[in-house]
Amino acid sequence: MRLTGLLLGAAAVCALAGCSSGGHTETAPPTATGSLESLAAEVKCKPNMQTDADEIRQALCRNGDGKFILATFATDRGQREWINDAKDYGGHYLVGRKWVAVGDDEVVKALRGTLGGEVEIGADHSGHGGGHTDGDSHAHGG
Repeated sequence: MRLTGLLLGAAAVCALAGCSSGGHTETAPPTATGSLESLAAEVKCKPNMQTDADEIRQALCRNGDGKFILATFATDRGQREWINDAKDYGGHYLVGRKWVAVGDDEVVKALRGTLGGEVEIGADHSGHGGGHTDGDSHAHGG
């Protein structure tokens, strides 16, 4: 799949940021819309563009809250496919209409206070708990 490199980039940022799982109950402002540059301006980051293609634009960002990936999509379907694939790598995702921000829990919470959106949490690969997870048998190659 063409987006594999982008997903690996999301996984790398997640690893650098120390992504983990948690719940979110805070209220948020109305969900922001706009270009990658306008969303970045809202959260006071200068985007470091990584991908600038018709279907996805993706940048690394850093602001006072931390590091994160900011991506915009040409279609809702493209966005959903990217998120669904990326969530296998864990992490926290702030999702708006045709955009997503990926970072650790605290960064996503802070971004949500400005951009609105819905928080989605990827797979937990932290390894604590020691129990077997049903539905994970495909990862063992039997």
